Amino acid sequence: MRVIAGTYRSRTLKGPGKLRLRPTSDRLRETLFNILGPSVEDSLFVDLYAGTGAMGIEAVSRGARRAILVESHAATALLAKENLAALGIRGRAEVIQADAVQGLEKMAARHLMADFIFLDPPYQDSAAPLKVLDYLDAAHLVAPSGLVIVEHPCKTELPGRFDRLERTRLLEQGDAALSFYGLAAAA
Repeated sequence: MRVIAGTYRSRTLKGPGKLRLRPTSDRLRETLFNILGPSVEDSLFVDLYAGTGAMGIEAVSRGARRAILVESHAATALLAKENLAALGIRGRAEVIQADAVQGLEKMAARHLMADFIFLDPPYQDSAAPLKVLDYLDAAHLVAPSGLVIVEHPCKTELPGRFDRLERTRLLEQGDAALSFYGLAAAA
């Protein structure tokens, strides 16, 4: 695993080893950040189900002001912290060891609003994306022009609309898909 672009370009990250993780492919990560482009600069980027931390690290490498990595598994959260420390970016990124919704609740208690919230739950947990999207739909954690991006299997169909969030784009690449949600105009 490596950082694709930006300040830490080509730096390698410690991989999952024996941990049972399915990191987002370099190709899909590159596609996502090419779509987001310069809007990542000076943003607050949240990486739920962070795993190695590669997505949040990529955001910081491309100029994000801050990244918050949320990971529930203790050994995996430690791996993300080790990757941050190895790159020397702990001051611009933090790891919250909690499940996704608990991590979001901690952010809400701090009155944070994220520009980007990326979630890549385990593919076998088909209820996870809906649980997080339902929470985000009711919470006020997404900045007015912010995006929630869900990585999921192509065969998994997510709702196009919630009360406040609506899907604005669906991108499929291989067997993975990215669903982009923003605040609905009437929200």
